[in-house]
Amino acid sequence: MNLSSNLVEVRGLQVDFLTHNGLFTAVKGVDFDIRRGEVMGLAGESGCGKSTIAFALMRLHRPPAIISRGDIRIDGTDVLALSARALEQWRWRKASMVFQSAMSSLNPVLTIFEQFRDVLSRHDRMGRDAARARAETLMQLVSIPSDRLDDYPHQLSGGMRQRVVLAIALALEPQLVIMDEPTTALDVVVQREILQEIVTLKEKLNFSILFITHDLALMAQFADRIAIMLKGEIVETAPVADIVAAPRHDYTRRLWDAMPRLGHAMEAVV
Repeated sequence: MNLSSNLVEVRGLQVDFLTHNGLFTAVKGVDFDIRRGEVMGLAGESGCGKSTIAFALMRLHRPPAIISRGDIRIDGTDVLALSARALEQWRWRKASMVFQSAMSSLNPVLTIFEQFRDVLSRHDRMGRDAARARAETLMQLVSIPSDRLDDYPHQLSGGMRQRVVLAIALALEPQLVIMDEPTTALDVVVQREILQEIVTLKEKLNFSILFITHDLALMAQFADRIAIMLKGEIVETAPVADIVAAPRHDYTRRLWDAMPRLGHAMEAVV
């Protein structure tokens, strides 16, 4: 059993993309840790490499993307050394992911139950009845009536679809859940409801979260620590209170200052 306080340890991670002009380095030798039970935020502008890091942690990259160097350890497992077969068993059981545009990641021609069953039967070899019972429990966990299991995705609201995706990510009780822009396209009221749901589930199930967004203000309400990315590099990592009160890097200050705040006058853009 791994007794380290860190669930995730990433060292020197570099991800390149093969282009017509040679290699483009999207992630440039980043280092970071995620502690057990922690919400680690990863913030930065679009295109800075946040999702590229998420895909690297899950070993989801395909050519022309290449993990050129580095070390990824999750609960002591060397993720980059796993064989294809071991990786298939490791994913979703130890680490899972809520993808960007999660509401569109559900298969429109399968019922919600069949999408739960895909995960449960593939990894746990559950029969139909056992999978149904587990799916009902997971639906209740995210506050959706279990009779909606026989619905198709288009029959659910955006917030409900988001909760279903989260429930599927939790199906095998992973230790790490990666959430890539999990509240994109939701209105602010539903965003808050989803975030509160995630916090409640984290406290109940004690998993760690890598929470990815470009919205620093949203992240500040939710994360324990925040890492700031700029052009493929992590330029600052600190507890939320430090990021808000006294950011050290100029880009962090500019990113935070770009967030609208109630009670602050807005300058006209000419």
